[in-house]
Amino acid sequence: MIRVLVMRDGGYFGVPVRAMLSGQPDIEIVGTVPFGSNHAVEAAELRPRVIIIDTEYMVSQVLPIAAELRARIPDCPLLMLSDPTKRGMLPPRRRAGDLSFVLRDATPAILADSIRRLAAGERVVHPRLQAASLSAERELSTRELEVLGLAAEGETVADIAQRLYLSGGTVRNYLSAVIMKTGARNRLDAIRIVRRDGWLH
Repeated sequence: MIRVLVMRDGGYFGVPVRAMLSGQPDIEIVGTVPFGSNHAVEAAELRPRVIIIDTEYMVSQVLPIAAELRARIPDCPLLMLSDPTKRGMLPPRRRAGDLSFVLRDATPAILADSIRRLAAGERVVHPRLQAASLSAERELSTRELEVLGLAAEGETVADIAQRLYLSGGTVRNYLSAVIMKTGARNRLDAIRIVRRDGWLH
């Protein structure tokens, strides 16, 4: 039997996890506690095998609490229910540790399968969330594309700064952001990637 603890915000939203999993013969909900670092001790006392985090908090706010839970229950994987349409709810590519993600509107079958996989030692990130996360991280702003476009035409940082009424440092920051978002090695590689993906001609 897989012991599952639900940590959730106060108030109601969505379908309760307990109801979604009620028909699963190998999954037992051992409790529901409020989401927050002050409830980590309470969560540990219930000895869960998997913890489901059902919250409206952004992932950046969840990570510190997730770290505290892992410190108290080292072998207990954490599964966050995520809404890709809401700001800050996508899985980060860095600093996520072993936090797993599944869609908040996932079917009971998908949720149950994710729990079983976590209990077996896997990490789960729903493909739709993974794709949305990659897309969000790689999305370039209009200004970033404008700066990169001028760089692609051979303009220097000083030239770009003058044309766009920016400081040289700001131009360099835009170029650095493009390099980071595209995963490029340098400015020329970023130009190649952006052209390949159709963002720049």
